[in-house]
This record gives sequence, structure tokens and C-alpha cells, in this order.
Amino acid sequence: MAANERLIRIFEHALQQEFTGRDFFKSSLQRMGWGSAVTAFQRLIQEEEKHIEMIEKILSGLKKGSPVDLPPQKGPEEEPINPFEERAKKEFLARCLEGSMVPEVTIFNTAWLIEKDLSEFYEKMARQTEGKAREALMYLSRWEQAHEKLFREFRDQFAEMYSKIPWGG
Repeated sequence: MAANERLIRIFEHALQQEFTGRDFFKSSLQRMGWGSAVTAFQRLIQEEEKHIEMIEKILSGLKKGSPVDLPPQKGPEEEPINPFEERAKKEFLARCLEGSMVPEVTIFNTAWLIEKDLSEFYEKMARQTEGKAREALMYLSRWEQAHEKLFREFRDQFAEMYSKIPWGG
């Protein structure tokens, strides 16, 4: 398989995974009832749209026989993702605990798994490539790691909160 064909397959898979993540966040909006969570997911949908746009540009070039061209983007270093301010995080966690918002907990855990899988995929593919393709994949991996960190934090905090609830009679 030619190098360009291999890269096309890698980025096509990445594109499908980004669509999956974006679609999950969109469908999750309908199940969330609290403002900060909705706002965070709307922001993450915008981030996923940026990933999709970047990958589509890379794929377009690859399919024309061009080498990978890393479009200028603001990444996680220049534009840190903090959809939840600290106060909003605390309020969100308290509200989840009060209202036993189990679906939201499940949503955050699933979101963490999606972002974790995707960041690991990008990192693994980057190790198997070189040049601009490697740079693009590492860039995407760091971007996904920022999302993964956010969801992991919530997952861990939910687990801690729920472990301290007196469930029995």
C-alpha cells in the first residue's frame, strides 16, 4: 500500500471517529437539563467541528496526491478548553448529587471513553508516521487529551461523590 493510501485510510478513520464524537455530544444535549453541562457540550461540539474541518482539509490534499498540509489552527496550547469554570463545576457536581442525575454521569463517562480512545488512536498512528502527518496526528492527540482530561476529572469526581452516599437504610 502506498504511503498516501495508508494516510488516507488513517485520516478517513479519524474523520469517522470525530463524527461519532460530535454526534454523541449533540445527542447528549437532549438528555441534559442543566445549563453549564449544556454549554460545555455545545463548546465541545464546536471543538469537534474544528477537528472535522482540519481532517477534511488534510484528506482533500491527500486525495489529490499532495503531502499532508497542516492547516493553521489554534490548538490546545493556544486555546485551552475550560468549558466549566471552577464555580460551575462545583455547582454541577452538587446538582448531580442532589438530583441523582445518573444519565449525566453516564454521559460524562462515555464522553471520556470516546475522547480517550481517539487520543490514543492519534498517538499510535503518529508513532507509525513521520513528517507533517505525524505532526498533524500529534496535534490532534493533544487536542483530544485536553477533552479527555475534562471528562476524566468529572468521572473521578462523580465516583468519589457516589462512593460517599449512604445508600442503605
